[in-house]
Amino acid sequence: MDCCTVSVLVILSVFILTFVWNVRVPKKMQLEGVHVLITGGSSGIGKEIAKLVISRGAKVSIMARNKQRLAEAKEEIEQCRRTGCTEPVVCVEADVARDAKLVEKAVREAESQNGPVQMLVNSAGFSISGPFDDMKPEDFKSQMDVNYLGTVYATKAVISSMKTLGCGRIIFLSSQAGQIGLFGYTGYSAAKFALTGLAQALQMEVKPYNIHVTISFPPDTETPGYKAELAEGKPKETMLISETSGVFQPDKVARTIVEDSLNGRFQSWIGMDGFMLACMTCGMSPVTTVLDALSQILTASVFRLVSLFYLTHFDGIVRKCKKDRDAQKKKAS
Repeated sequence: MDCCTVSVLVILSVFILTFVWNVRVPKKMQLEGVHVLITGGSSGIGKEIAKLVISRGAKVSIMARNKQRLAEAKEEIEQCRRTGCTEPVVCVEADVARDAKLVEKAVREAESQNGPVQMLVNSAGFSISGPFDDMKPEDFKSQMDVNYLGTVYATKAVISSMKTLGCGRIIFLSSQAGQIGLFGYTGYSAAKFALTGLAQALQMEVKPYNIHVTISFPPDTETPGYKAELAEGKPKETMLISETSGVFQPDKVARTIVEDSLNGRFQSWIGMDGFMLACMTCGMSPVTTVLDALSQILTASVFRLVSLFYLTHFDGIVRKCKKDRDAQKKKAS
């Protein structure tokens, strides 16, 4: 081994040891008596998170637009309360994308009954899938309004009280489509990608206050929103590409998100594909465990190579679907 190689290894070892020495692993948050507010809490992953945290002794508030769905979700969530607990689920009606003041008013209403929010779950979101030239301008705006600005409004409404408390957890629900731009998701991917920038910048601001942001990148999940997207005509290319990660059950996704947030983990993923994407797209993301840092460092080259096979496969799907459509058009004419 020559001197140059030895020098590089020594420098790398010193860097890694210095990093390991300075990593401060967040203290795990306990849910007993903690006020958890969940936007989009009347269905899907949000409702599953509500059921999980209330079973562990948390005080739960759910926010959504539909009063009837809120009432139905409240009854279902309360059935999951831990034995001996009688805390009611607080329902607040608000459209997170409509107006920041209305969202703040709804948050204050929830806090008047359950106390300051100590964990915020930004679960409200939706997708519209379709080829770029078939999408309407308002499709892009509505997805950005709900998925991005809705998260901004709810987070702004709780951040001051969390700073005063000197602790808190904030969860952003992104998507694997927020890590890699996919066919049919020019609007959805853009809105979810925006959450990563928000999460990284916000985490740097609030870390001194012992507030930890977790951004979750779930794959396709068996939720009403997923079923609605299929019913509305999800492009064949999008469906075939999404199938590579499979479809997960919302209770499993909810458990992973909650545990990662309680542990103060910045990135949260599901499955092996999720792990690969998290390592591949970490960039300058905050790191809260030495294991995460080493995983990202050691797998970068290998996962980049694997990703090229995925991208080649996805391109093949798109080409085949185009070829099939062209053949159908030719046959019809």
